[in-house]
Amino acid sequence: MARATLIVLACLLTGLFLILPLVTVFAQAFAQGWKLYLAAIHSPDVLSALKLTLVVAAVAVPLNVVFGIAASWAITRFDFHGKQLLVTLIDIPLAVSPVVAGLMYVEVFGLHGWLGPWLDAHNFHIIFAVPGIVLATVFVTFPFVARELIPFMQAQGSDEEEAAVVLGANPFSVFWRVTLPNIKWALLYGAILAASRSIGEFGAVSVLSGHIRGRTTTLPLEVEMAYNEYNFTAAFAAASLLTLAAILTLTIKKILESTSGIHAHAEREKDAA
Repeated sequence: MARATLIVLACLLTGLFLILPLVTVFAQAFAQGWKLYLAAIHSPDVLSALKLTLVVAAVAVPLNVVFGIAASWAITRFDFHGKQLLVTLIDIPLAVSPVVAGLMYVEVFGLHGWLGPWLDAHNFHIIFAVPGIVLATVFVTFPFVARELIPFMQAQGSDEEEAAVVLGANPFSVFWRVTLPNIKWALLYGAILAASRSIGEFGAVSVLSGHIRGRTTTLPLEVEMAYNEYNFTAAFAAASLLTLAAILTLTIKKILESTSGIHAHAEREKDAA
């Protein structure tokens, strides 16, 4: 009886708080018909916001991949002063509100901030420009790759890497031929999570973007602006694109989990043989 009650309760809550809102987004997007939906998707504002969103994600994710690999390798393979501090600092973006993160960047790079006057004198703009949006997105996605790799590499150990070094491999060869093949699934998983977060980021980007349509408006900001202008078809059409991106991310995540599980099982059978 208790099991059935919990299952029914879980299904009801899932339907109420997850499935119903998703259905509502698409229902509202297509409420005026396919033609208006397609017109909203192909409007210059939505296309510009979509393009900027993808560009920001394309820059932020590789930067986080590089940082995640470097940080996880340093933390799991070496002992050094400040190691625990580095581990703690990696989690800061998870604890700090994205809006606060945006304000911090304003204080650093804004016209009246620490570096603002120097940047303005050299005609380089970060606040209310694309570089600021990229910085904000990198900040909020900072932990995702590292947090996937660190426990994985700790559990994996360094025996294979040490054996490669003994056999004469240089550091690059060790990474390319030993480390990277072993961590590729966790790395892809973390990169996908970072990409999903990059596409959907709103708070920090909202503070730094200036909401300049056609220049600094990402897709989440376009949803807010269109909704505030009572252009509900455009707002929900843009929201449907974000929802589709989230569904695609979950699908790829599930495929990676299945694939990595198959490979892990095959490796265990190989080791047992």
